[in-house]
Amino acid sequence: MDAQTLPDDSALHALAEQVGGALQARHLMLATAESCTGGWIAKTITDIPGCSAWFDCGMAAYSYEAKQALLGVRPETLTEHGAVSRETVMEMVSGALVTSGASIAVAVTGIAGPGGGTHDKPVGTVWIGWKRRGGYPKAQLFHFDGDRESVRRQTVAAALEGLLALAV
Repeated sequence: MDAQTLPDDSALHALAEQVGGALQARHLMLATAESCTGGWIAKTITDIPGCSAWFDCGMAAYSYEAKQALLGVRPETLTEHGAVSRETVMEMVSGALVTSGASIAVAVTGIAGPGGGTHDKPVGTVWIGWKRRGGYPKAQLFHFDGDRESVRRQTVAAALEGLLALAV
């Protein structure tokens, strides 16, 4: 995604409204578990009037300790695979459903930059996970371009797009 296709605030707002409509129509409540976005998904959602009908809670779990305490991510998962991994995001999204009253969840973990990237996990590497209560988690790896703001903004958009697909 380049700067020309980078979703602006109005595009994120419109996407969040669509997610809300789909969740509310199906009587689903949402929980978010966010690392690299630091609560931006929850902020985008709570900008929508009436979101209390379909939004349960958001957890910003940045540190290893927070991921373990709030979301039940196992220490060995973090040690063996790191915070930015399929295994971690799967445990994050499952943990969000365990610790909330929600029926659907999204989790994100990634490297927004400008530092922190490695050869194997460069800046822009993001894992997003989605899960419905009683279902199996789905995780997808993304490689976003741009600066910290761009990576985070693209992550929010991808997370919402995935929720919309899962909710319909």
